[in-house]
Amino acid sequence: MQLQGSDCPRARQALSHFRAEPARATPRVRGEAADLDSAIATAAQWLRRSRLPLFGGLATDVAGARALYRLAAQVGAISDHAHGRALTHGLRAQQDRGMFYTTLAELRNRADLIVCLGTSPAEHYPEFFARCGVGEDLVPQRHVAFVGAAIDPALQGLPRVSSEAVAPQGDLFETMAVLNALVAQRPRPDAAPALAALAERLRAASYAVIVWEAARLPQHGALLVEAVQQLVGTLNRHTRAASFSLGGSDGAYTANQVVTWLSGLPLRTHAGPAGLEHDPLRFDAERLLADGAVDSLLWVSSFGPEPAPPGTALPQVILGHPDMGVPEGDVVFIPVSTPGIGSSGHLFRVDGGVVLPLTPVREDGLPSVAAVVDELLRRVGFSPRGHHAATTAWAEAHPTGRGEGKQ
Repeated sequence: MQLQGSDCPRARQALSHFRAEPARATPRVRGEAADLDSAIATAAQWLRRSRLPLFGGLATDVAGARALYRLAAQVGAISDHAHGRALTHGLRAQQDRGMFYTTLAELRNRADLIVCLGTSPAEHYPEFFARCGVGEDLVPQRHVAFVGAAIDPALQGLPRVSSEAVAPQGDLFETMAVLNALVAQRPRPDAAPALAALAERLRAASYAVIVWEAARLPQHGALLVEAVQQLVGTLNRHTRAASFSLGGSDGAYTANQVVTWLSGLPLRTHAGPAGLEHDPLRFDAERLLADGAVDSLLWVSSFGPEPAPPGTALPQVILGHPDMGVPEGDVVFIPVSTPGIGSSGHLFRVDGGVVLPLTPVREDGLPSVAAVVDELLRRVGFSPRGHHAATTAWAEAHPTGRGEGKQ
């Protein structure tokens, strides 16, 4: 399958997992081939017996995420995305302090200064600058500063664009503390000249955007995101500024948007006997598995063989790409269709403000994640009266928050 209209290496790599003809994939139960009905029946039985399931991966589209939330609410599961640790940096900062966030359209139409904090975006997001219109004439002149990162080669030769690399002063936490003080015009005699110049450039910009990459943030990255928001808030007293987070791969933003819409709480939430409980630290999937705090795993990865399920001896139900490596042991593997390749669907874009429709390029004969999960839900005993009490109570108290009919 060939990529058209783009030269994005990430897209080419992803398409390499799809052959000219759809792969013939067969469900498996404990390593043995099985029909779809038997695999779903076994998976439903395991989920019904589980006292505390973990739903991980969550690499799916809007419809799949909606179905997974309903199933999690029914069986009392904890839900966390494969990229949950990166996602949580921004979520915790937003919960604690709020956030000034922009969109690709705003970047394209207004940003005259882009500060990339600890990242060269095109390394992991090859089309980022193109999507932002960098090099186009929508903004007469743009300046891109890379703090703690090398100048991105993607900017080379672009018209109306200047760039610079700014060395950090200590680590990124110290760098942001100094930059915040300078932008607020508090004296910092120890400030490096390059940081002082950047602070003046930020104050003079018409519309500055601070770009950070969630997966690159160090431990306690939420504190760094809060420092970014403090900087943006200071600038917004006399000019315009915002932040932009690079992340959300493998449907991470989609899963979080859907769960937040349906429950009122983001990922890393448990639908348990005491109601809906959100804990961004305790409900980290990696931590739960390492501590033996859960007794089964449902893993979803519909876009490709990665993200693969973590190594665990727990009973596993895997809804995955046909080429995924399936671990041995108590594992039910059900191959599922990829949204945008073998089935239709919707995904939230990286800026979280736009839902993109996915049109299939061929029929692959595989069920969608939503179809499999809905059948699991039916077999574990779902009914409107049997829906998890806490979720039902929340929905009745917040009738506009249920998301019925919204994609």
